[in-house]
Amino acid sequence: MFERIYVEDAIHDHPRTIDLLKRYPNAEAICCSRYGEVFNPKRQNFRVQKSNPALILAEKRGEKVLPTPAEYGIGADRHYYFSHMLNCLYDCRYCFLQGMYRSSNFVLFVNYEDFVSDIREVANSHPNEQCIFFSGYDCDSLALESLTGFANHFLDLFQNLPNATLELRTKSVNVSPLLQREALENVVVAFTLSPDSVAKSLEFKAPTLTARLRAIAKLASAGWKIGLRFDPLIYFDNCQQVYRAFIDETLEQIPLSAIHSATIGVFRSPKTIFNNMKSLYPEEPLFMGNLELSNGLVRYPEDLDKDLTETVADRIMHHVPENLLFQQK
Repeated sequence: MFERIYVEDAIHDHPRTIDLLKRYPNAEAICCSRYGEVFNPKRQNFRVQKSNPALILAEKRGEKVLPTPAEYGIGADRHYYFSHMLNCLYDCRYCFLQGMYRSSNFVLFVNYEDFVSDIREVANSHPNEQCIFFSGYDCDSLALESLTGFANHFLDLFQNLPNATLELRTKSVNVSPLLQREALENVVVAFTLSPDSVAKSLEFKAPTLTARLRAIAKLASAGWKIGLRFDPLIYFDNCQQVYRAFIDETLEQIPLSAIHSATIGVFRSPKTIFNNMKSLYPEEPLFMGNLELSNGLVRYPEDLDKDLTETVADRIMHHVPENLLFQQK
């Protein structure tokens, strides 16, 4: 899968590094002092790298668990996020990662034990409050599970943190590692879902909507809690009718008892990130549509935003109680 694997000097002898290098004996192993030497240089072509990315094994330094922005949450007392990996296997046109990073190489932080320590410390410092920890902000939580072993490692942690919940954000249908374990009440497998027409035109390399719904059905049958992430919502001609039908068809297939939460959010992007994405895909219709700059974000005009949000929210609440629905801004 990888022709080149860059390894930070500091973690060259880490057990996870040794294991990964053994699994890719034909890959060229290249030492570096810090992953930024490979990941951050300006003269890189994201699109060219995307076709054949390298793997960078690194140590996550500094803060590993951060509070989410105030407008982002799903009803807990406290919300945090952490990133064990940078970049995603999939190639979704609306994804902010392609506008935020210059490189499409994968960075895997192998020092899971430090993440575990920090998550445990945060959860234990708020014993009487419910804390949610989001993974999948800078990557897909499950797409490269066979490589990273991420979910299995962190499920062991959350199994013993009663006041903490882990969200695994994904589009992946690689759910076998979860199905081989007993479902945990404090773990949410959250799927990003879009109408089939949107998925086909914008979510390249990602599993189809049908495949994702099959994976959800398997997980729900096994007792796992499901998060439904209708984000981003995309405006296009006849979009309200398309989204109404999509929401109805999707939620009719998922038992209410399995749904932990549903979130909605229209397409929005910080100006600099949007401009970077647009430079990569100057002919992409998504970036040439009904968009405007408002408070530093490129997004749809207020009336379009409001109409689409209310349409989707109304259809969701035909199937899901209002207290399980959250809007992301």
